[in-house]
Amino acid sequence: MSILAPFLAFLLAGAVAAYHRLRLAYWAAITATLLVACWLFGANHTATLIAAAIVALIAVPLLVPGLRKPLVTAPLLGFYKKILPPLSQTERIALESGSVGFEGELFSGDPDWKQLLDQPKPQLTAEEQAFLDGPVEELARMTNDWEITHVHADLPPELWDFIKRNKFFGMIIPKEYGGLGFSALAHHKVIQKLASVSTVLSSTVGVPNSLGPGELLMHYGTQAQKDHYLPRLADGREVPCFGLTGPFAGSDATSIPDYGIVCEGEWNGAKVVGIKLTFDKRYITLAPVASIIGLAFRMYDPDGLLGDKRDLGITLALMPRDTAGVEVGRRHFPLNSPFQNGPVRGHEVFLPLSQIIGEENGIGEGWRMLSECLSIGRSITLPSTASGGAKFGAIVTGAYARIRKQFGLSVGRFEGVEEALARIAGKAYATSALSQATAAAVDRGEKPAVPSAIAKYHCTTMGREVAKDVMDVLGGKGIILGPRNFAGRAWQASPIAITVEGANIMTRSLLIFGQGAILCHPWVLKEMKAAQDPDAKAGLEAFDRNLFGHIGYAFSNAVRSFWFGLTAAKIGKAPGDDYTRRYFRKLDRYSANLALMADVSMLLLGGKLKFKESLSGRLGDVLSHLYMTSAMLKRYHDEGAPVADQPLLAWAFHNSVHEIELALSAALRNFPIRPVVWLLWALIFPWGRRAEAPSDRLGRRAAALLMTPNEARDRLAQGVFTTPCANNPAGRIDSYLARVVLAEPVERKFLKALKTSDIEALDFPAQLDEGVREGWITAEERKQLEELRAMTLDTISVDDFDPHELRAAGYYDLPQHQRHPREAA
Repeated sequence: MSILAPFLAFLLAGAVAAYHRLRLAYWAAITATLLVACWLFGANHTATLIAAAIVALIAVPLLVPGLRKPLVTAPLLGFYKKILPPLSQTERIALESGSVGFEGELFSGDPDWKQLLDQPKPQLTAEEQAFLDGPVEELARMTNDWEITHVHADLPPELWDFIKRNKFFGMIIPKEYGGLGFSALAHHKVIQKLASVSTVLSSTVGVPNSLGPGELLMHYGTQAQKDHYLPRLADGREVPCFGLTGPFAGSDATSIPDYGIVCEGEWNGAKVVGIKLTFDKRYITLAPVASIIGLAFRMYDPDGLLGDKRDLGITLALMPRDTAGVEVGRRHFPLNSPFQNGPVRGHEVFLPLSQIIGEENGIGEGWRMLSECLSIGRSITLPSTASGGAKFGAIVTGAYARIRKQFGLSVGRFEGVEEALARIAGKAYATSALSQATAAAVDRGEKPAVPSAIAKYHCTTMGREVAKDVMDVLGGKGIILGPRNFAGRAWQASPIAITVEGANIMTRSLLIFGQGAILCHPWVLKEMKAAQDPDAKAGLEAFDRNLFGHIGYAFSNAVRSFWFGLTAAKIGKAPGDDYTRRYFRKLDRYSANLALMADVSMLLLGGKLKFKESLSGRLGDVLSHLYMTSAMLKRYHDEGAPVADQPLLAWAFHNSVHEIELALSAALRNFPIRPVVWLLWALIFPWGRRAEAPSDRLGRRAAALLMTPNEARDRLAQGVFTTPCANNPAGRIDSYLARVVLAEPVERKFLKALKTSDIEALDFPAQLDEGVREGWITAEERKQLEELRAMTLDTISVDDFDPHELRAAGYYDLPQHQRHPREAA
């Protein structure tokens, strides 16, 4: 034992120093102190001297800059430059256009939870709340989604007029330009509520307030452009759209084939320098009704009218609809969610340089503009839409499952339905927290590139999963379309959000970890910049500083991963209360796991990691669920840590950590270098994979919250349209829940008496008459049961139609040759 003691002291000092992220000098001092103690207390002197020599061999070259830089750093810098994957200009712009918020802490392996919990609670201003309670509520009451989707295939004129008159298109435009000047949180709340009424409505309002002319002009437009367009966009005189996607450039927007040639032409009667644009765009929301079209294209100057450079890069311009040569095509029809969407084309359309966003300063800056604004728009519109749909589905389906009975029992009491309700409840809670977190990040002035990708992917994915479970619980009620069906159109529309603004497959496999590994990592981007510094001396200095910071960080995460795995993350300092402290400890563990896996993957795979999309997707899942659970814990504490919400938080949290361990184990099983996997598995899962999916008992508690009036259910319902009215059958179902629960004891008493009696009455009214005569129920209870029967009938009823009502109005009135789309020339 006396021989092993110095080496155990060496390992112990290293582990403690790495866990607490002490500087190398402190590690050397602690180790030296322990070795001296070993010497004094009788450890083997030869072993102690060997351990001391090892410490000296490590510490002296690394602690003395004059030795470290030429002997260690310079050779490593040369090797690093060889394995460093080349960054294109577009990749560089995309990385530099985003900022890093709390997601950077999740990549650190030791998150500063105080930073998260100290962020101000997201709150609306009195003016914003009044807008939600006033115009938004009124607009929701006016909306009949069946008429929009089946009868008109559009918003009716009175809704368009109301939207414009109340400046729904100008929510993000500052007040000095006639807009509402709302926060991102208010924007999120408005879209969330409208999405619970109609996805066509939420899309129509969301797009002008997302990536498009308004936002681009606010950030990059000249003063003259702002003064002219922003007031007109705010009050609806101009309806905007933005053309980015084309037949040959979807997700790969940097490869757009649309082009503009610098030339001279005529504009408003004067000869000016401008551009001739040739373009073919599709999937452009609001294009069929837009009056001003934003356009992304590659700009060329073959005649050198603006300088020596021929390819000027991606540029953005504003094009009035009535510009000569512009063709707005016929409408697309997106999955029975007929928001205005269609193609825009043009051949040699002339625009002056004054129509370029930012004018001459905007030439070639289009990709930077899009990269910076896309993260902001993607943080709000799609996550908020998914949140509104998920919360609405949870609340109404919970009420339906309590009201609808089979075999004398509410269908929500069957375990199979309980499982679905638990998933609906937990994912609605997670989606709501995640969508609010990204909106809050925008309000803090961040440009959340990575969180926006996380929110877009996971909110829309969970939204689709919730829609599926809602349909399964509703059964026949869900599949029969009509005015009474509150779920069918949402189910049909769910793939749309999955597809737009970066398809989810691409977002998961390329963007989340691909950007996060560089942008959020505390050292990688700094090392890359140092390696590319044209000043060799400054570059070596910076690389030296960041490299050894990175090495210490990597050792720390290896030790922390092993320690947390060994102790099941039950030991250690953590914030929160008695209930959530264990959750924060678990996230500490998975943060260290992610950081370790990311470092090993980048070190060993180098530039090849970019093409390992399955590995990237799985590590992206880990980062995503870390961010999502952080958002849930933040929300829980912001709301005063309500005990009633604990089943929702617990289900969503355990589901996420289960997904984290599945993703980590899949990444390890498929890692291409097998000996490395054995070591990583021992560090990350020393006792094997332990996280389990939410239990049936927990699921039962979460499902019960949806089927009973309570404060947790009320909190989940905040921000969606549940007002009972003629146009909102779901609101009526929700309003019945409390009265149904009160009537259930009377119903059970009546049915029990009826079952044991020998009365011959077969219809319900006659049975009630007999019940009153026999004294089973009172006259007052009879009224209660009659009301229960009426509420149940309204809840479960579906629609039927005359055949002509289901025909596409106008289509079959066309001549045969006009019934099919024009073939492309």
